[in-house]
Amino acid sequence: VKKLTDGYGAHSVVEAVGLQESMMQAIHSARSGGYVGFVGVSHGVSIPGSDLFAKEVHLMGGPAPVRLFLPDLIRLIWEHKIDPGKVFDLTLPLGKAAEGYKAMDERKAIKVLLRP
Repeated sequence: VKKLTDGYGAHSVVEAVGLQESMMQAIHSARSGGYVGFVGVSHGVSIPGSDLFAKEVHLMGGPAPVRLFLPDLIRLIWEHKIDPGKVFDLTLPLGKAAEGYKAMDERKAIKVLLRP
């Protein structure tokens, strides 16, 4: 990012993975005075105050409003206009939904696709 921006960094960065490495990459990719937005729940993320202080980065975040977008996304999937396979890394039958949530909680899967 720094190379692409002549050493400045990005004005705004989105962190959507929720891990220590991705949060620090987002902070270090932002320019001084830039913005880092994070969505969803972070897992074990600890941000050294010196990293925020030295960079003068604005850090903002909160939950992702999934239910707002879900009906349209489901329709697009059913109409084969988008391929959810590019997002999901584990597919399970609907009856194994609990196993899917466990796999995500244990970080064995990022996103689980439940099929009938």
